[in-house]
Amino acid sequence: MNKILRPNPLLLFAVFAVLPLFPSIAAAQTSPLVGAWTLTAADVIKADGTRGQDYGPTPHGLAVFTPDGHCAVHVFRSDRLKFASNDKRNGTPEEYKDASLGMSTHFGTCIVDTAKGTITFKIDSASFPNWDGTTQVRQFTLNGDELSWRVPPRPDGSVPVSTFKRVR
Repeated sequence: MNKILRPNPLLLFAVFAVLPLFPSIAAAQTSPLVGAWTLTAADVIKADGTRGQDYGPTPHGLAVFTPDGHCAVHVFRSDRLKFASNDKRNGTPEEYKDASLGMSTHFGTCIVDTAKGTITFKIDSASFPNWDGTTQVRQFTLNGDELSWRVPPRPDGSVPVSTFKRVR
């Protein structure tokens, strides 16, 4: 005897009831940030209100936001020291310091809330190990093909500002 399969109303209710608990699925797919972005500025607003170049006059970088909510951000100072040994396992203290301070990178997942103007980065790994496994929220602005966000103030009161242009 053939049995007619009917959807279980309780199961359907449960599925639709928990979907709002996973906003990254829906939000990331419709996010206006999906795509690749090249870095155009990596500035810093100092505690006294003046603006400077945090990663030099010609920083390089890329931010990528995927439709399924993954992201990666890379910021590099363009004039980092080359290792004289040509071996990253055999650098001088000055070369290691310059390499570390001349970059800021992280990857993981993100939730973009356009109503609040925030990106919530759930960082898997970062060039700054203290950010590994953390959640970082950034206020962002999107003006056409220009995206920028601010990092929370550093201990000295300065605020890094990253600006990107959409890759077409």
